[in-house]
Amino acid sequence: MTKRFLTYLTSFTLALILISAGRPIDRSNEILSIININENQWQSFVYDSQLYENRIDTINKIKFWSTVMNIGEGFMIVNNASSRHIYQMVPYSDWEILSEYDKEVYRNLIREEFNLEEDERIYITRGKSDFYQFKKVMPSVDKGIEVFMDNGVDPWYAQAILLIESPGQTKKSINGALGPFQLMPKVARKFGLRVDAQVDERKDFNRSAYAASQLIHNICLHYTREMLDARGLEYSESDLFFRLMVLHVYHAGAYNVKNALMTIEEDLQGIDLIRKLWETEAKGFRNASQNYSQVALASLLKLDQIINEYCVIYHSTIVPRIMEGKIE
Repeated sequence: MTKRFLTYLTSFTLALILISAGRPIDRSNEILSIININENQWQSFVYDSQLYENRIDTINKIKFWSTVMNIGEGFMIVNNASSRHIYQMVPYSDWEILSEYDKEVYRNLIREEFNLEEDERIYITRGKSDFYQFKKVMPSVDKGIEVFMDNGVDPWYAQAILLIESPGQTKKSINGALGPFQLMPKVARKFGLRVDAQVDERKDFNRSAYAASQLIHNICLHYTREMLDARGLEYSESDLFFRLMVLHVYHAGAYNVKNALMTIEEDLQGIDLIRKLWETEAKGFRNASQNYSQVALASLLKLDQIINEYCVIYHSTIVPRIMEGKIE
């Protein structure tokens, strides 16, 4: 290793000693400056201790998505459609040769073995580690955080979206969304991007990041506040549940999220409200919408794991307060 890197490592070790000797530091909302050992470069990420304060890593649905992200396409995960409890994993090659009749026989065997009701839905989900290329997307997260902060938008959103929307790739979705932030053509044009037969600025990282930040600032935040205010809920915009609600609006649209919330009669708050959304269908808010914040949470936990295993945290700063599109 280079002499400079060893200097960084020594400084980091000393910092840990000083921290452990004094009062614990509140790491609820920090931007970590790290040295990525694999890339040999500086990068920044947002750390959110609320993931652990809310015990997100213990929730079955999050554990399921973490497994999906860690398992390759060669395996199928046999799971409960409602709870996402994992029963077994089977090779993809073995599953594919089964007839539809045999697949249903297999599902019935699972129901019998685990004492499930006859109508309990059993999903067979293919591993997606080839899609969720977290290490590959880390440099983009670093750039996205900078663009969002430059535009007065919470950088947490840049990190979350980049981890789950075509991570490290620029593939077009079946709905026509494209680029690192998976923007639809109409949305991209609304915020000043050129999208036509000759040029598609959604492929340009900085332009796409700018448009995504404006979508969140001008639309997603506004409607999230409006919906939560209508339910009489108290919140801070740095609350994890608020941020997850914003992500749902980003993905499904305010109209669909509003309809889903309207079907929830219970007086729920915080993460409990988000977990109820995971079970709610209304209008265009269906399976993919339910999954969106689950995938985001699993991705954030995976990023935190990678940082702890492959990076050196050299410095951290509190995320600046963001009010009315300005950094304070």
